[in-house]
Amino acid sequence: MLKRRPKGVLEIGWATFEAAWTGRREHLPHWAEYPDALVERIGFRAGGGLDWRLSALRTPRPRTAPWKIVVVTGAPSWAEYWTAALATVGQDREMWVVDRPGFGGSEPAGAVVDLSVQARALSPLLDSAPGQRVLLVGHSYGAAIATLMAAAQPDKVAALVLLSGLFGDFGPTGARLVELGRRVHGVIPRDLRNAITEVLAQRPQLPIVRDALRRLSMPIHIVHGDQDDFTPIASARALAEDLGGMANVSFSTVPDANHFLNEGPPELVLAPLEAAIASVRAPEPAPKLSARLSAIGQRLTTSLVGLTQRSVLQPPEALGSSVGEA
Repeated sequence: MLKRRPKGVLEIGWATFEAAWTGRREHLPHWAEYPDALVERIGFRAGGGLDWRLSALRTPRPRTAPWKIVVVTGAPSWAEYWTAALATVGQDREMWVVDRPGFGGSEPAGAVVDLSVQARALSPLLDSAPGQRVLLVGHSYGAAIATLMAAAQPDKVAALVLLSGLFGDFGPTGARLVELGRRVHGVIPRDLRNAITEVLAQRPQLPIVRDALRRLSMPIHIVHGDQDDFTPIASARALAEDLGGMANVSFSTVPDANHFLNEGPPELVLAPLEAAIASVRAPEPAPKLSARLSAIGQRLTTSLVGLTQRSVLQPPEALGSSVGEA
């Protein structure tokens, strides 16, 4: 078994083959790095009437955190590469990172190329405790899926982060890997095979994603590393410019960061998420019962005074006419 989390294309590629040969779902079990008190794996049933069992990593919390951070990962979709961020995030944050349908510990075995089906399957992740708010993060290929999730349930998402988002355009490294995967598609392990199948089918579906983005009113943060050679930063900037007329959209770059901010120091990926949370206006506190009753009393008093003044000022002949008509 691996002694440390693999990094880079070659190490991760080899780990994928090794895991497939041994039947493991994780390249390096999360419990080999962190105890379950910090990071635990949990299963849940897919939404949208889909009969799949899905798997995610989350941060257990003894009490409800004010914010729930939900991360929809890219392609391949492996929650285990977010363990450092999960273990580091503050106790006032609950964080979930999912193995999307077709990857890691999640069903089904084959690729789920329809972005809207992925969004339906992952919809239970947006459920939250009373008073808790949700920050939805879509990384790479997951950015388009997260967009459709937010559009389907906008009342459940306080803010959306599109992190290193893939919207049809590949950088030089991304293009080379996709072409290589296409050539050896029949002999590579399930997760790599499903990833290639997904990304090759993404572009025709992007019009519905862009339409969904334009309908969203919650804060949308487009965040991209300026050294990303998987999905070019020019693509992220073009998306931000395309949405430039929307006051709720912001674009920011992370200096010296590549496509996988989650593989660097945890603070590198957590900082833009915290900035997104800070941009959300706190909800107005609900008025106390005594204040509500006082307001109702004042309105009733004002109404009664108005009625009394009208009856006092009404001329006698108008009163007599009213009686005669009755």
